[in-house]
Amino acid sequence: MINSRKREEKMWPGVVSRLLLNTVSHPIEYAKVLIRIGHEPILPRETTTLVLRKPALSLPNIFQYVRYIKACDGFIGCYRGLVPKICAYTINGVVTDKISDSYLFTEVFPQVQDDDEHIEELPDEKRKAAYIREFLKDAICKVAGIIACHPLDVIAIRMMAQFVGGEDKYKSVFSSIIEVYRENGLMGYYSGLAPRLVANVSTIALISYSTYLINKYLVHDRESMSYVSALMTLLSTTVTYPFLVVYNCMAVTNSGLAAGEPPHMPIYSSWVDCWRHLSMTNQLKRGSSMLWRYYTGPTAIINGKLVMLNKTHYYTLD
Repeated sequence: MINSRKREEKMWPGVVSRLLLNTVSHPIEYAKVLIRIGHEPILPRETTTLVLRKPALSLPNIFQYVRYIKACDGFIGCYRGLVPKICAYTINGVVTDKISDSYLFTEVFPQVQDDDEHIEELPDEKRKAAYIREFLKDAICKVAGIIACHPLDVIAIRMMAQFVGGEDKYKSVFSSIIEVYRENGLMGYYSGLAPRLVANVSTIALISYSTYLINKYLVHDRESMSYVSALMTLLSTTVTYPFLVVYNCMAVTNSGLAAGEPPHMPIYSSWVDCWRHLSMTNQLKRGSSMLWRYYTGPTAIINGKLVMLNKTHYYTLD
């Protein structure tokens, strides 16, 4: 009872601080969601790439995009979708913490090393067991947290996507719950769940496996080991980023919003269908860069100038 109370006392300050950070950074996340679902209201301008100096069309960076949202909807408009996002984050944090401290990971799969023992100081077999245990713990907690909060994240994304068509269908959290059911039934609450789970579990697996191998065979300095996990996290999230683009698109497609219907977006039959289309049109990485963004759709050179072809044209997949 005392240990449980101590864990809760440690948990809530962390949750509150992360909530504050998420609130402050919400306008940037809002802009990223709009970019991921393919909304580019500001026409690109002619420029050259940073490295090879090739002709290219430059899109506004994330801060210019936020400025555009503010110009259209005002300061308060930059925080559209914040309430369900905060609710989702809180639920995710609580569920993750509860499962992390549950019987499953305290008794069935207890910690391999002592609290004051570093994982890299363990013998090889125990170190491998510790990495496997941490991977399973992180993956199970992450999956449970996502499943618990996903309906609220879908609502948050749809609230943000209303910017594209200027709708007001998804207003409050409670009215949005009804609206999602009206549009898509029970499955609507879990639109885009599969690619989101694939992204998160794959990221955890890549970080765990690569960190284990690098620390075992390449890095032996304990101070350097602390940077390996951070570097592998950055690389792994870059690799799995396309799944997040697909997740955002699937949360919006066929939702009754202009953002999720032609000509802005095809109505995808599945997330694999969405992946195929985005891959074919070279759009799986959109939103991955916040500062240097280039238009990657079809272009042509007219009168010596690089111009964008019809950005609202989409292919239909068989």
